[in-house]
Amino acid sequence: MDVPMAELDRALILDGNAVAGMLLDAFGSEMTAAEARCDHCGSIGFLATLIAYTRAPGIVLRCRICQEVVLRMVETPTALLVDARGATYVGHPRAL
Repeated sequence: MDVPMAELDRALILDGNAVAGMLLDAFGSEMTAAEARCDHCGSIGFLATLIAYTRAPGIVLRCRICQEVVLRMVETPTALLVDARGATYVGHPRAL
């Protein structure tokens, strides 16, 4: 049985909740409720709503609107590296 490539791609796509643990490691607190603004299209949403590609050497989080890369994370033997050049900002909610 052959499965169309588009269906395989959809099966591998997750949302930002799938990388909640890695975000916690990177930022030191729960970040799925943090807001981010896509630097490409200006869309604002929670990190949990970004599209997560996890089947690579690192993690890629893409904008759910324009599909551009917002955030990249990769673990090395000595560090967890975060590249957020695709975000105008990432804002963590404060407790009142």
